[in-house]
Amino acid sequence: TVVNTSGLTHVVSLTLSPPSLSKRNQKLVEIAPAWHHPMNVRKAVQEDALKLCRACHYKNAGTVEFLIDENGRHYFMEVNPRVQVEHTVTEEVTNIDIVQKSILIAGGASLEDLGLIQEDIVARGVAIQCRITTEDPSRDFAPDTGMLDVCFHSAGPGIRVDAAAYAGMVVQPFYDSLIVKYTARASTWEGAIRRMRRALFESHLYGVKNNIPFLLNVLSHKDFLRGVFDLNFLENNPQLMETTTVPHDIKNPASFRTSHRKFDELEGYLKYISNLVVNGHPASLGADPSALHALNK
Repeated sequence: TVVNTSGLTHVVSLTLSPPSLSKRNQKLVEIAPAWHHPMNVRKAVQEDALKLCRACHYKNAGTVEFLIDENGRHYFMEVNPRVQVEHTVTEEVTNIDIVQKSILIAGGASLEDLGLIQEDIVARGVAIQCRITTEDPSRDFAPDTGMLDVCFHSAGPGIRVDAAAYAGMVVQPFYDSLIVKYTARASTWEGAIRRMRRALFESHLYGVKNNIPFLLNVLSHKDFLRGVFDLNFLENNPQLMETTTVPHDIKNPASFRTSHRKFDELEGYLKYISNLVVNGHPASLGADPSALHALNK
């Protein structure tokens, strides 16, 4: 439950998000709101989150995390006293700029000053966030490094891109592997999934391994499409890590025809040709230096 407070008893809950899909404590897919939980469960979680924040005089934005079992009972986990990476899904369904509001509250503004009234905060539609990382799912999400040769992001209605990646960027092993977040918003769960699949399919990130094929697998899984998933979803579906292929036809995600290996081969050819054009034929590969000199003339 994402909360925003100005201290003391002035506390509002922005939205309740369901369990994320994560690997080794790294969240990969987030959605908002928790539409597949009964309303009574959602209200109970939000009320306890508000009680906790009031009791400790919590001030500013934060996230109160709970676990919900199969019987709808919730158990407190922790409070993250910060704006989280997944705040974009909350912003998209509530139309509240959490970062801006946090800065204003830190400057002394109250929730009333900012127009944050609980009765007026309503989640509209559904949002999905996918985190693009430079990891190889087929190798248990081993991190990859190197230069990002091609970097083209998808765009369009209902698509939000939060990125620091660019063509020519060198991905190093010393930092987090997250390079871009895509957030898709639509009036329905099905519409949000369609928009996210389209965004992932149309993006072009080459030069280092990434988890886009894995995310496409998740967004095509029958249980995920029905909203039936929990914290063990990835462990129970290891086939999602098999990313040797990607959908060729976005209208039919089950048809896997285009091999990632072919993309890698084509990329290698283009790098080789580009190097020849810029630097000429390398003598280290056995080219006759005198012939090269004559050719360069």
